[in-house]
Amino acid sequence: MTRRHNASREVWLRTVWRWHFYAGLFAIPFILWLSATGAIYLFKPQIEAWLDRPYDNLAVTGAPLAPSELAQRAQAAVPGAVLHRFVLRAEPDDAQRIIVGKGAVETRIYLHPETGDVLKIVGEEDRLMRVVFRLHGELMMGRWGSLLVETAASWTIMLLLTGLYLWWPRGRRKRAGVLYPRLAAGGRLFWRDLHAVTGLWVSLAALLLIFSGLPWAKNWGDYLDAVRAVTGQNAETQEWSRGAESDAQQRLTLDRSLRAAMNDHAHHAGMTGGDAMPDVQIGREIDRVAATALGLHLPQPVEIAPPTAGSRMWQARSMTADRPERAEVEIDGSDGRVIGRRDFSDRHWIDRTVGYGIALHEGALFGLANQLAGALTLLGLVTLAVSSIILWWRRRPVGVLGAPPSIGPAPRAPALVAAVLGLALLVPMFGLTLALIVFFERVAVRRLPRIADWLGLRQQGVMQVSSASLRPTTKGPNHD
Repeated sequence: MTRRHNASREVWLRTVWRWHFYAGLFAIPFILWLSATGAIYLFKPQIEAWLDRPYDNLAVTGAPLAPSELAQRAQAAVPGAVLHRFVLRAEPDDAQRIIVGKGAVETRIYLHPETGDVLKIVGEEDRLMRVVFRLHGELMMGRWGSLLVETAASWTIMLLLTGLYLWWPRGRRKRAGVLYPRLAAGGRLFWRDLHAVTGLWVSLAALLLIFSGLPWAKNWGDYLDAVRAVTGQNAETQEWSRGAESDAQQRLTLDRSLRAAMNDHAHHAGMTGGDAMPDVQIGREIDRVAATALGLHLPQPVEIAPPTAGSRMWQARSMTADRPERAEVEIDGSDGRVIGRRDFSDRHWIDRTVGYGIALHEGALFGLANQLAGALTLLGLVTLAVSSIILWWRRRPVGVLGAPPSIGPAPRAPALVAAVLGLALLVPMFGLTLALIVFFERVAVRRLPRIADWLGLRQQGVMQVSSASLRPTTKGPNHD
C-alpha cells in the first residue's frame, strides 16, 4: 500500500514538473520579449522627455499666440484635418502640442508658441512609445497578437504557480537554497538556487504585474465590457486601450462626431461652406476654454477636446499616467464657465480598480519607486527565464526534449489544481491550450511513440493508464 501510495505521489510530482516544463517552453520567449519592451515602457516619461528636449526650453521672449491661432496653424499643417486635442503647455517655453485628425489617423504637431512656426509633425501611432506599446501588448499583430500575449501571460502564471509548488521546502529547515541562493556553490547548484530563490521573491510581484495588464487583452477586455454593460456603465468612455483595431475605430468615430458637431455649430451660426467649419470650431471658444482649464491646475498633461455631436461642451482632461489623479472637466465654450467635474473617485468601481492596476503596471502609481520595482520584477523574470534554459540544457535527456527528472515524492496539492482550473475559466485561451495539450499528450503516448519519446513523455512519467494501477514508466533521481 505504501509503495503504491509513493508511486502515486511520484506520478503527481512528475505531472507538475511536466506542466512546469510545458509552461516554460511556451512562455519563456514571450517573457524575454515582454520584459524587454515592458522595461522600456516603464520609463516612458523620461524617454519622451529626452526625445522632446529639442522642442522644450525654447527661446520665448514675448507673449504666446492665442490657442485659436495655434490650432488654426496646426490644422493648416495637415490639410483636411480638424482639431482633436489641444495640449496645455506645462511650461511657458515648451512647444505647443496639438493633435489633429483626419479619419482614423491622428497627427501631433509641435509649434513654437510665440511665432507659430511648425517645429515637428509626427503621426501619433508612429511615436516611439506608441510603437513600444503595440510591440508589448500586441506584437504589432493586432488582435491575434493580443491573443498570443494573453495566452503567454496565462501560461506564465501557470509557470509561477507550478514553480512555487516545486520550490516548496517540504520540511527542510535550511534557509540556504530556499530563501537565499548559495552563490558560491558553483555548477548546477548555483543555477538551481538562482532559479528557485528568484522565483520565490519575484512571483508575487510578477503575478500583480500580469493581472494588472490583462484588461488590455482581448478576452479579459470583453469580460470587463460585459460587466460594465450589466452594471450600466458601458455608456461611459473606457480609459484603457482595447488594441490597435479598436483604438483606430474609436479615432474614426471621434473624427466623424467632431465634424458633425462643427457642421451643426456652423448651421446654427448661419454659416455655410466647409471653410467656415474650422474657424467655428477653434475660434474664441478655445481661447476661453484654455484660459479656464489653465486655472484649474489639473495634473499634467492636460488635453482640451472640442465638442462632439450632440454636445456644445468642451472637455478638459488630465491625462497623467498616475490614473487615480486624473480628472475631467466640462466647460461651456460660450463663456468659459465650468459646467461639471468628474474625478477618478467618481468613476465606477471597475474603472477605478483597472485604473489602479494600469498605473501600477506602467510604473506611475508611486513614482520612481514604482518604476524601479517594476524594473526589478522584470529583471527577476528574465533571470528566471535564462536560468531555466541553462538548467534544462545541462540536465536535458540525450536525444529528447523532455522535462528534467522529478525531485522526489510529494503530496498532491488541491490548491494548485484549483488555481489552474480557475485560471482556465478566467482566461479562455489558457483553458483551450491546456485542453489541446492534454489531448495531444494522450494521442502522442498511445499513437505517436516516436514523438512521445522525443518529447520525453514516456521518460517523464506519462503513464500507460489502466483501471488497475497508476505507475510511472521510470523513476528519476532526487533533485539535490
